[in-house]
Amino acid sequence: MAGAGRAAAAQPFPGRGVYLIADTGALSGPALEAAVAAALEAGVGAVQYRHKGALTRAAVAQARALTALCARHGVPFLVNDRADLAALADADGVHVGQDDLSVADARAVLGPDAWVGVSCHSVAEARAAVRDGADYLGFGSVFPTRTKADAGAPRGVDALGEICLAVPLAVFAIGGVGAENIADVRVAGAAGAAVISAILGAQEPGRAAAELVGRWGRASQMQ
Repeated sequence: MAGAGRAAAAQPFPGRGVYLIADTGALSGPALEAAVAAALEAGVGAVQYRHKGALTRAAVAQARALTALCARHGVPFLVNDRADLAALADADGVHVGQDDLSVADARAVLGPDAWVGVSCHSVAEARAAVRDGADYLGFGSVFPTRTKADAGAPRGVDALGEICLAVPLAVFAIGGVGAENIADVRVAGAAGAAVISAILGAQEPGRAAAELVGRWGRASQMQ
């Protein structure tokens, strides 16, 4: 694997704080890679490559470039849904949804040391993911979002807090998280906040990432 893999099953997922989802639907090509590089310099704690298009040479090349970027910063790099793309890019793991590969099947493709994150929308799904061997959870949509059309109604920070209390794994909030509410996510008990447009939609992604990282850090100090 490119970065710090699981190595031992008991190791917790190392990503914390701001978790950037590098979505090719928001930015593409060199602009996406430049935004990720700037966000890594600003201190984001994890990066996920989200490419919903075909598995092309260009997608593999970009995923490999992002793998190298994250490895230089010692930050875990995962691929959304596609274990095959994660394997080709030598990523550290994969993030799957409820209808995607199981945790066991993802590790069958990537190896036992791969990090596997799972999206959940309820306490029942969160507990099931823990039983299946997930390394961390994504929960949302916490706030209203236009990035993901099928996100459903926002669940709010109270529901996020319930998930964080119900499971022993790191929980990352997703959906509508930005500078104005990232502190609320931290206070609710989340290990991090997954963001797309708050960074990729900014005129200066590095500055936007630095603001999010700063606000997360200040919220952590207040707890």
